[in-house]
This record gives sequence, C-alpha cells and structure tokens, in this order.
Amino acid sequence: MATLAQWVAGARPRTLPAAVAPVLVGTGAAAAVGRANLGFALLALIVSLALQVGVNYANDYSDGIRGTDAARVGPVRLVGQGLARPDNVRFMALASFGVAGVAGLGLVAASGTLPLLLVGALAVVAAWRYTGGSNPYGYRGLGEIYVFVFFGLVATLGTTYTQAHTLTLASVLGACGVGALASAILVANNLRDIPGDTVAGKRTLAVRLGDRGTRALYVTLVVLAFAFVGYAARTTTWALLALAALPLAAREIRRVLGGAKGRDLIPVLAGTGLLQLAYAALLTTGLTLT
Repeated sequence: MATLAQWVAGARPRTLPAAVAPVLVGTGAAAAVGRANLGFALLALIVSLALQVGVNYANDYSDGIRGTDAARVGPVRLVGQGLARPDNVRFMALASFGVAGVAGLGLVAASGTLPLLLVGALAVVAAWRYTGGSNPYGYRGLGEIYVFVFFGLVATLGTTYTQAHTLTLASVLGACGVGALASAILVANNLRDIPGDTVAGKRTLAVRLGDRGTRALYVTLVVLAFAFVGYAARTTTWALLALAALPLAAREIRRVLGGAKGRDLIPVLAGTGLLQLAYAALLTTGLTLT
C-alpha cells in the first residue's frame, strides 16, 4: 500500500511547472490586449495541472504493466516498484482527467468557447495514448511532439483565447517558447532513461538519437525558447524581460553538455522546470506591461 508521500511523488511534482507556465504566458498575452480574466486563468490552471498529474499517473500505470519501469532511476514508480496496485494508479489517472474535464467544461461554458471542448477531449486521448494502448506513440519517439503541441501551443493559446477571444503573434511566440522548454524537460527525462528504455524496447526519441544527439536536442530546444523571445520583442520590447532567465538556462546547459548521466540528471529535470517557470513569469510580466 503506497503512502501519501509516495502518491505525491508518483504525481511527479517536478513536472508541474510545465502545466503552470502556459497558463501564465497565455494570460499575459490576454493582458497585452486588455482582456485578462483571472477567474478564467484559475480554471485554465486547474485544467492544466490536472492533465499533467493525469499524464504522470497514466504513464506510471502503462509503463508499469508493461514492465518498462522495473529498473529505472528517478522518481517513484508506483506500479513498477510494486507500491500500488495497477488499477488504483489507473483510477487516479482517470480521476485527474475527470477533474480536468469538469474544470474545462466550466471554463469553456463561462467564456463562451465551447468548440474548445473538442480540443480538450483530444488532449485527454493523447495523454492516455502517450504510453497507453496497443501502440503508444511515446514508444515511437513522438512524445516531444505531444508535449510541444499540448503543453505549449494548446495550453497557452487556449488560455489566451478563452480570455481574449483572439490570438496574437505574441501569444503564438510565447506558446512556442513554453512548448520548447516543456519538451526540453521530457528530453532531459528521456536522456536519463536511455539505458533502461533501450533494454525495455521503449524507442523514445532519446533512444533513437543516442546520448550525444539527445544532449544536442536539449540545447537546441532551450536556445529556441529564447530565440522566440527575441522575435516577440519585435511586437513588444518588454518581452525581453524573459532574457533574465538566461543564467538558469546556462546552468542546465552546462550540466547536460558536461556529460551528466543517470541520477546526476535528476537535478536537470528540476532545474529545467524552474527555468521554464522563470521564463514564463518574466515573459508574462513583459506582456502585461505592454
């Protein structure tokens, strides 16, 4: 029987900045056109956090029953380590998706953006299919694309649209930057897991690229996030505030290029999450000051 602390660890709190960041930037983009709504932002945050937790429990369940979590470093694996029954972990995943669904329904109803319900449904299906089902796309090297699309573009632009009923160039560029950093978190995670995933037959993008290529991909994603800021500055120079997060980016890049492996990569996950949160908070501030 898993303890409360183990259930919390199984939700993988280090990944939660990936859920907070797009809501911040999406709200900042709405504020830039004078249409921010903090109530809608709170509902969007509940949706995003619940989806992230649901994804984490769903991955724990699906990887656990496949046996691909049997020998890994990193966070608690509830099923893989035999700490919780698989059906209980699956229930927690579905319950989290349910919370996201209820909050999402309230958000689109209150904001008058009912067509976004379909987008939300697709996000839940994609979350489950990442490692679940008969042919999970996370095992085919497509996980980073899912993260970029749903925890970058969809989450950020959806937040903006429910508040402003329009999209701007700044919102799109912010969504791309947030998505690039969210993907970098997954890349760091999969870099750490290359040995175990290779043995288990899990063909993540990191396994396909190999150690050296994956480290290069991580650096590319982080650099791209700041390149998007530079382009956004053409619409509002206040976006350059996000560049204040560069020291955090440099620290994580040094760790990755320094050859850290296994448990030594765990701080990179937390550090990249902190980088993404700082990037989002600074960019949001800049957009709000526009």
